[in-house]
Amino acid sequence: MNHSSMRDIDERTHLTANSMFELLLFKLGEAPGTDRRELFGINVFKVREILVMPEITAMVNSPPSVMGVANIRGQMISVINLPKIVNCNPSKGLGILLVTEFARTTQAFAVEEVNEIVRLEWKNVLSAEGRGGGLVTSIARLDGNAENTRLAQVLDVEQILRDVFPEQHSMDIIVNDKLHLPPGSVVLAADDSAVARMMIEQGLKSMGAPFIMTKTGQEAWDRLIALDAEAQAQGKTIQDKVALVLTDLEMPVMDGFTLTRNIKQNARFASIPVIIHSSLTGATNENHVNKVGADGYVAKFVAEELAIAIRKVLRPRKPVTGP
Repeated sequence: MNHSSMRDIDERTHLTANSMFELLLFKLGEAPGTDRRELFGINVFKVREILVMPEITAMVNSPPSVMGVANIRGQMISVINLPKIVNCNPSKGLGILLVTEFARTTQAFAVEEVNEIVRLEWKNVLSAEGRGGGLVTSIARLDGNAENTRLAQVLDVEQILRDVFPEQHSMDIIVNDKLHLPPGSVVLAADDSAVARMMIEQGLKSMGAPFIMTKTGQEAWDRLIALDAEAQAQGKTIQDKVALVLTDLEMPVMDGFTLTRNIKQNARFASIPVIIHSSLTGATNENHVNKVGADGYVAKFVAEELAIAIRKVLRPRKPVTGP
């Protein structure tokens, strides 16, 4: 591993130990019906590089929101017109390209301008669920709890990529062998993206695994506490209720790193296996996942690989015998 990767891991360890992350802020032009140029954001760890707009080759029959391909360091990368997707008017033009690595794929997003990188606590990132932002997972309060804080919309890249390239971003739900969880137990899952939740649900159903789906790390943690109280009242343990926890990393209020740490540092919950299921791929992220105590890591979205990861962490358990 090179020194740059080591620095990335050390920096990320420092950030996540304090429930923080870094958000790259950018603008896409005037919002529909206004002259306001709203701020949008993406996790810095998804961004491979930022470039002045290179030459783009238009492709025949490409989707309407795909501008074409760019030759970047010898790699042909699809360029997505992000303002077009969110219906903004980039009156200043599309001058910047964000090259991102996400869910096993590399793609580039054309944006109007990049503003800054801000360091935030996850508690200042609120779920956008029910607030009318179909392509937005969360809203970041950039100045903490200040009354007139600036807001940035964190885009649901999973949804965007699935809309643009549906054939590339779908979950293969054919699983040859069913999972056999201990009777009465479930998979407790957490993901803030609606399309990711749908795909995970399809995958778990195809595996024959009962599950409880939640939308944030905080919701999953609250559900775990409630299930533990229920188990105690029934003279059982939480392990009788929850076979494993499956969590995304980037989630509002409480991220997956914090959820994992909370579980592993709690004597009652520590033996519950935790699998990180994330679109943040790459060796740096996998190393960091190991540092926070997760039992497994699998990149989105291949159902068979998820099933293998689940079987692997359940293997140490005593086999469940029938009557």
